[in-house]
Amino acid sequence: MLAGREGEAVRRALQMQMEVGAFFGAEDFVPVSSAHMMAEMESMGEAGLAFVEEMAGLGARVRVPTTCNPRSVDFQLWRVLGQDERQVALEARLSHALERLGVLLLDTCVNYETFMPPRFGEHLAWGDTGTVIFANSVAGARSNFEGGPVALAAGLTGRVPRYGYHLPERRRGTALVEVRDLPRRRSDWSALGCVVGRLVNDYWQVPVLVGPDVSPGVEDLKVLGAALASYGSLAMFHMVGVTPEARTVDEAFGGREPERRLIVEPGAIDAAYRSFVPEKATPDLVVFSAPQLSLLEIRDLARALHGRRVHSRVRLVVTTSYHTRSVAERLGYVGAIEEAGGLVVSGACFYLLTPRELRERFGYRTIVTDSAKLANIIAGYDYNPVLRPTDVCIQAALEGELPW
Repeated sequence: MLAGREGEAVRRALQMQMEVGAFFGAEDFVPVSSAHMMAEMESMGEAGLAFVEEMAGLGARVRVPTTCNPRSVDFQLWRVLGQDERQVALEARLSHALERLGVLLLDTCVNYETFMPPRFGEHLAWGDTGTVIFANSVAGARSNFEGGPVALAAGLTGRVPRYGYHLPERRRGTALVEVRDLPRRRSDWSALGCVVGRLVNDYWQVPVLVGPDVSPGVEDLKVLGAALASYGSLAMFHMVGVTPEARTVDEAFGGREPERRLIVEPGAIDAAYRSFVPEKATPDLVVFSAPQLSLLEIRDLARALHGRRVHSRVRLVVTTSYHTRSVAERLGYVGAIEEAGGLVVSGACFYLLTPRELRERFGYRTIVTDSAKLANIIAGYDYNPVLRPTDVCIQAALEGELPW
């Protein structure tokens, strides 16, 4: 590859990976079974687009299944959302280049729910933070955060430098987190991720959660991980008795003593919610996104909205994958949300939907969400994020006011 016998694009890709590996002290490479890349205009910009188009122009094709994250537009709803036509044209160019490279345009941050769920012990080259922490923690697969260009490079070479979470010693727990608060609903797990992420806040730390005295479901772990990755830049966590590499505390720490001991006191989850202070009682937006909603989440939202109507002063936005939307449409869930006045966006996530431009165009400011990840990211676009439980978000959308 490095000699160029497999093409110039592959040579460049491997050279890039060698430089990354040298920076992190990797001694060799490890084959990966799939790649997942951040590939949309909001984060890549036109320089990223030029890179992808250049690699496609060199005739490159990915050699392992490679998927991509949500996009910055929904090609069916961009006019309804009020997005700029130039953004759509740029995304169309990017889509064309990715297709030429052989990338599967799933446009989802929950690829593990819809395509090739990760297997215990397999090595991956995934780029979205929420997908990486899920793969590492819940599935027991192995991946670092692979940024867009190097995720594409991994797709082209079929390997990544062996450092970080590809190494057994890096996957051991470092911080013991005693959770004394009790998550009562799914959104509480997202708020708990906010609490623990703020406490740990280090990519190379691996928190080990003991307690609470409740067993989370897979989707609870999904939103917990997404929030931990957003607030703490964490790529992995253990939950004793729940995640596969933490059957016991001793196993989670690999027989070592914790470097840190932290406690999530009773009331911490409620305090996390209340740390997000609304500037006004009437929200501009209520958004369910980040990660994209699963079929069960779409179903529950449709049932809560059935026969009711979103307040005229509020825009309700829901994001999901193409796969989930297709099934949700057949089951009538999308229709119920749309009849209530909600907008179901496919293949995108709200924080990627050119949020700064939408704020400037429509005067959006206060956004209510049950996603701690979205609440964290969207603040960077000069929004006033308000994290609340799911039922409170629904109530705010219907009544046009926040109950608390």
